[in-house]
Amino acid sequence: DIHTERPLKDFVIYNAAKGGLQALTRSLALDLGPEIRVNGVSPGPILWPEDAIWSNAQARDAIIQDTLLKRMGEPEDIARTVQFLIHDAPYITGQIIAVDGGRSIHL
Repeated sequence: DIHTERPLKDFVIYNAAKGGLQALTRSLALDLGPEIRVNGVSPGPILWPEDAIWSNAQARDAIIQDTLLKRMGEPEDIARTVQFLIHDAPYITGQIIAVDGGRSIHL
């Protein structure tokens, strides 16, 4: 999650939990390798029909402006990354892959 590297003000528990997941991923990779690979996916803003923020055009446009690829992510973007890690990445372990349209390097 972008907030592991750039914590949100007044969200101490959320930020700490995200950092804990990152440490857990890397620790499990150390403990379970070489037999098992452990990686994480860190999604950026993803379009979910149930999420009311995406119906707010102003909020959506502000997020898009902070995203290098100038679009919202879709669930398929996450699924393709997971599929890549499972099928095409036998030499990757202990990594957190940002799937955020470049937002994490733009903020």
